[in-house]
Amino acid sequence: MQFLWHRHPAAGVAGSMLGGLLGCDAGDCLTMTTAPRIELNNGIAMPLIGLGTYPLDDRQVAETVVAATAVGYRLIDTAGKYGNESGVGDGIRACGVPREELFVTTKLDGGYQGGDRAIPGLDASLGRLRLDYVDLLLIHWPLPWRGLYVDTWTTFETILASGKAGAIGVSNFLPVHLEVLATRSAVVPAVNQIELNPAVARAGVRGYDDDHGIVTQAWSPLGRGDLVTDPTVTAIADRLGRAAGQVILRWHVQHGLSAVPKSANPSRLAENIAVFDMELSTEDMAALDQLDRGEAAARNSDTEGH
Repeated sequence: MQFLWHRHPAAGVAGSMLGGLLGCDAGDCLTMTTAPRIELNNGIAMPLIGLGTYPLDDRQVAETVVAATAVGYRLIDTAGKYGNESGVGDGIRACGVPREELFVTTKLDGGYQGGDRAIPGLDASLGRLRLDYVDLLLIHWPLPWRGLYVDTWTTFETILASGKAGAIGVSNFLPVHLEVLATRSAVVPAVNQIELNPAVARAGVRGYDDDHGIVTQAWSPLGRGDLVTDPTVTAIADRLGRAAGQVILRWHVQHGLSAVPKSANPSRLAENIAVFDMELSTEDMAALDQLDRGEAAARNSDTEGH
């Protein structure tokens, strides 16, 4: 049976429509001290900015989760492949924030693709996290040469129905991979987490996601640290009196994107989430858009992954 997802009615919402996307007036959103939440296509609300945790080890990540939640983070992103889910669980229990206020994401890599392998895979992740459920479960990479991601997605649907994941999605999927899913399943991924920043802007993937009601979330949103010294970024930051990282993350926000920057530095953690009391001009956004090096600058999901 072919399903072929329909174009989402809110396709292309970004920029000046950000307030509506977040469910609040733009002015109110900009004064919030914690990240506003964006509604996923199944009604679950996800914080717009979260904490990336790769490559922190268990001890580092436990301390970082405590520090991050203290300055307002509520989205914690991890993966089985990161080897730090136990530490994330330690940090969740130590931070004092009620579980229901947190949004926890994990991902299953290629070892759990095919058949029902994702079910014990998630159970193992939940055991390490010491949680009953995750808010978002992602297929970490499509690995198209194995031909298993559609079968895995079917298992994810079973997991979703079981309540062990509040939402399901994908990571590093290209439109061609998503189109295959669309012909085999009526369940549209809630999130597509991809490498994305002003230098690797991924316009084609973002456009596809927007058209189909999929929230695009950025990993490596700061360009692995390289972008914070870019002259275009630093000039805007100096003029606004803000940190370079804040300028980059605000670019994501104004494009209607979610992001999970990683830092273990408490002051940097506070900076990275404090981007809702600032706004980039149309000229600033255009200048940052010009940094894009094209799709070839991104990791190739047709040939890479784990």
